[in-house]
Amino acid sequence: MISYSQTPIQEIESPFLTEAGVRLLVKREDLNHPEVSGNKWWKLKYNLEQANEEGQDTLLTFGGAYSNHLYAVAAAASALGMKSIGIVRGEETLPLNSTLRFVKTRGMEIHYVSRQAYREKQNANFLHELEEKFGRFYMLPEGGTNALAVKGCLEFSMQLVAETEFDTLCLPVGTGGTMAGMVAGLKQHQQAIGISVLKHGEFLNEEVKRWLTADASNWRIETGFDFGGYAKSNRELLDFIRMTQEQHNLPLDQVYTAKTLFGIYELIRAGKIRRSSVVMMLHTGGLQGALAE
Repeated sequence: MISYSQTPIQEIESPFLTEAGVRLLVKREDLNHPEVSGNKWWKLKYNLEQANEEGQDTLLTFGGAYSNHLYAVAAAASALGMKSIGIVRGEETLPLNSTLRFVKTRGMEIHYVSRQAYREKQNANFLHELEEKFGRFYMLPEGGTNALAVKGCLEFSMQLVAETEFDTLCLPVGTGGTMAGMVAGLKQHQQAIGISVLKHGEFLNEEVKRWLTADASNWRIETGFDFGGYAKSNRELLDFIRMTQEQHNLPLDQVYTAKTLFGIYELIRAGKIRRSSVVMMLHTGGLQGALAE
């Protein structure tokens, strides 16, 4: 198994938060591993164990050109002496961006497919074609979300709840797996707010429900903080990232964590996070994508 480092909780202090009567803590899971960081470590934990039990030596997964998941899978496979294959949405664009350059250095074989073909990634015929092309492999879905990933995130949620007291957990949501696992581990008096990093992310409510094994009403997805969609950003968000680094020594990426923190501030301003709350933001890593070209 790949190593794991215990991570700190950092408190963000500012006149704005003091006036709002809100304490803001950040669980720095970006520091849990130098390459397989954040929630990706937890989502891969039991999948890697399962692949080992099945005697698999190749991981195959899916993602876009800036995928944190591809990055983590390539790093994990390399560390464990496994092969990895990344099915990447869209055509090859040269020069490769920093994420795709990295996965190639870790030995990942990149296979580009059209956006139309990519939509068939869960189709049995498409998967059979991949088996014929690449041979036997252990498949990880896009974003790594499956039952074993949710199990890993539940384990992390229970550890976090035992580690510190908080009222509200805030985290970015891309596929819903991390959100589902984290919700399942909360106490009854705690709530979770997911910040959609996808445009028109209302559908994520159903994705989270799909992975929850019990009814839960202590969570919600907030949309409107995607800055144009997945991996999209603008000057306002980039300036926010730089300000946060300078004022609080907190590194963020523009795909997930910056949108989450920005959303938290806006929810506080709108009164959607009550006074006297202790808010815990989950830093999900992915800093290799920070200000990437």
